[in-house]
Amino acid sequence: MPRKPSYDRDALIAQARDIFWRQGWAGTSLKDLERELKLKPGSFYAAFGSKDALYAMALKRYADEGVARLEALAQDLGPLEALKAQPRLVVEAVNAPAKACMLAKTYAELSAKGHDLALQASTHLARMNESFADLFRKAQAEEQIGRHHDADRLAARYQSDLLGLRLSAERDEVNALEIAADIAADLDRL
Repeated sequence: MPRKPSYDRDALIAQARDIFWRQGWAGTSLKDLERELKLKPGSFYAAFGSKDALYAMALKRYADEGVARLEALAQDLGPLEALKAQPRLVVEAVNAPAKACMLAKTYAELSAKGHDLALQASTHLARMNESFADLFRKAQAEEQIGRHHDADRLAARYQSDLLGLRLSAERDEVNALEIAADIAADLDRL
């Protein structure tokens, strides 16, 4: 009878997400992961198969958590207020391993290499974009935003603004909170 693992797989995926988010794919070695996750090589391979497989799990977890947070925010505040709050919340996330989006960082790092993880990041970004578009459509249905706007185009612009904001928030000389407030104020003009 096989021994039951002595680790919490889900907790290790969350920890790996933070390592990858902070250091990137190339900046994180297998030895880094084994050391940080406190796993021996055999246990690592038994649990995750490979660095890329673990990265894919961490990327999915990051995306799933982002969509879930946005949905919870919309449930609490309504669609337009959730969209307005999101920029400030991503900038103020002091416990995040990095301000820049893990999906965007992955895509930027690996797309030129044709790496499958870049395609996965792109798929997750598209899913997040669709979540934004859904909120814009709901805001239109509630007459908070004019129906003459294209919700998909608004979502693409909004996602682009957020990605730029998150990257700018990594720079000390940029006042990201001011930019977040500007993004929110722009939504009021729709």
